[in-house]
Amino acid sequence: MKVLPLAAPAREGAWFIAVGAGAAATHAAVFWLAQHALLAELANALGFIVAFFVSFAGHRWLSFRDAATGMGQSLLRFALTALAGFALNELVFSALLRLAHWPSWLALVAAMLVAACQTFVLGRYWAFRR
Repeated sequence: MKVLPLAAPAREGAWFIAVGAGAAATHAAVFWLAQHALLAELANALGFIVAFFVSFAGHRWLSFRDAATGMGQSLLRFALTALAGFALNELVFSALLRLAHWPSWLALVAAMLVAACQTFVLGRYWAFRR
């Protein structure tokens, strides 16, 4: 069956959202479990580390499955992309938590949404470039 020109971007976007939601849920679950034993920023970092693997696997094999980059190159690029996203996440999270005094869950959700936008752009046009 021939794929229509708009079908590929729509499929890519749908998979990106699904994988991102799974990674975000993983991140949030690890944060929730760890926040009582760790400083909130460290619980956030632990959640990021665990969710990184969910995110990479899902994006490599689902969101950007027609990537022209090799596995090693994609992993390195995605790691850099994810670290940039996490740096932004942690900055937004800390600012909202410590300066604006938002509840940790609300700060985490806002930070993950901001970082997701950056991650999509860098993932699509660099880490998993076609």
